Amino acid sequence: MFPRAFVRTALLLAALHAALLTAPVATARAQGLPDSTVQRIDRLFSRFDSTSPGCLVGVGRGSEALVAKGYGMANLEYQVPLTRGSISESGSVAKQFTAAALVLLQLDGKLSLEDDVRRYVPEVPDFGATITLRHLLTHTSGLRDQWALLGLMDRSPGSEVHTHAEILDLVHRQQDLNFPVGSEYLYSNTGYVLAATVVSRVSGMPFAQFSHERIFKPLGMTHTEWRDDFRRVVPGRATAYRFEGGHWLQDMPFTQVHGNGGLLSTIDDLLRWNAALTTGFPGHPGLTAQLEATQRLTTGRQLDYALGLSVSPWAPGVREVGHSGSTAGYRTWMARYPEAGSSVVVWCNAATANAGALGRQVAELVVPRSAPARVAPMPVGSDARARVTGSYRDPRTDAFLNIVAVGDFLRVIGPSSDSLRPDGPPGRFTTSSGHKLSFAPTDARATSLRLQTPDGDVMEMAATPPRTPSVPELASYAGTYRSPELGSTIVLRAENGRLLARISPDDESALVPFYEDGFRVAQSGMTIRFIRDAAGRVAGARVFAGRARNVRYERIP
Repeated sequence: MFPRAFVRTALLLAALHAALLTAPVATARAQGLPDSTVQRIDRLFSRFDSTSPGCLVGVGRGSEALVAKGYGMANLEYQVPLTRGSISESGSVAKQFTAAALVLLQLDGKLSLEDDVRRYVPEVPDFGATITLRHLLTHTSGLRDQWALLGLMDRSPGSEVHTHAEILDLVHRQQDLNFPVGSEYLYSNTGYVLAATVVSRVSGMPFAQFSHERIFKPLGMTHTEWRDDFRRVVPGRATAYRFEGGHWLQDMPFTQVHGNGGLLSTIDDLLRWNAALTTGFPGHPGLTAQLEATQRLTTGRQLDYALGLSVSPWAPGVREVGHSGSTAGYRTWMARYPEAGSSVVVWCNAATANAGALGRQVAELVVPRSAPARVAPMPVGSDARARVTGSYRDPRTDAFLNIVAVGDFLRVIGPSSDSLRPDGPPGRFTTSSGHKLSFAPTDARATSLRLQTPDGDVMEMAATPPRTPSVPELASYAGTYRSPELGSTIVLRAENGRLLARISPDDESALVPFYEDGFRVAQSGMTIRFIRDAAGRVAGARVFAGRARNVRYERIP
């Protein structure tokens, strides 16, 4: 064992070394930005201090780093501060690098993004339709998300170590997709693990080595690497934390899986990457345009998601091209504003930090835009309120939301909460975020809801009146259910007028009646839909767990 003082000294020296690597602009007063702007950035992050983890913040213009600094601590045990040279982890911000690796191989003529993934990864089942490499990168493959599936298996990240081989085996055992290939967008980390596998198999070298030789080294990203072995010592790496029970706890990503996430880097290296995409990647100036090409669904809807990047308007004539990330206690966000020649990076080692919100506040100081008009709530008549309040669900996905009356106003409660404003004819409403809701019929209690998102996606939802199953009904669902795809079980039992589900040996949750033969898991977005045989007996179930839909479970006699 090393003495504590020795370890503390080593960590402090590592932090000092990291700071000295990039010392010229590691000051609070950044060259090229007004003092007032730098001071406002400082105030945004002032709550991160010597008692908390915090954030690394970078602002670039062209190839120049205008701001590159840390707020808060890299390690609370040894009181090591976050500095410009601190290394943090990416979360899903890493996806653009994985996408770039595949695009480079396409530019080399070694593959096409329109190739069938099974050409390179035959472990992927034949689902009856071609899943292309582009589908993987745009979250339109229909493949279920690995983390959602592992959660159903009581093997979530943080509970055990996972490898790429395990993810491939999990994919190989799947019998269904979330949706027909190319017809929807649903975020799936699985696609990016497969993409990293393709890079390795086509290039003939480990994914981490290919990334180093073709991306990191050419750009001078000397402190960037993949977390392909979480046990490896990485000098200067910031520890991730979550706040629980009134104090900070370490919350590190103990997994070997990468490509979907798992990039380790510094602020300066990330600003170099953003600058290269804006000015042109060395030797492959067409790389950026391919990464920024958004996907069109088979329905005709144009996504704002491209290859590991979201592309959306920021200000007149200026786009925001970026991505957010989250893994264990790390929270990240990184974006470019190509037409303004600017970029912003916010990488935090505190699970409580909203890196995206903080990053956009920084961006508004660097690339100003008009504040969106505030949509004030409007009162709704009592009859109109009574006709639309209640629960609604999408029968395809079991996604649900609630319409509730708050005084004279209406609110929609779902993944997020928002106010409703009457919008034209009876039964039509809009939210402050631009969602459009149309209820029918308009002269009686609503039985259906058509929800249109600002980007054009449409959900047809049915009113779902509350149910109270009888005690015998609840008892009819009790039993053990096993998934042939996952090899895991769910045990249900009825007790005191409740139905309880046990997915994990040490965790039992109450099921809330939702619709006929359908239940929601309390304090979870997961739903269980029971299936009956020809005789009307409960024979199995389908589980909907966010990014993993319609997972089959068979009742064990």
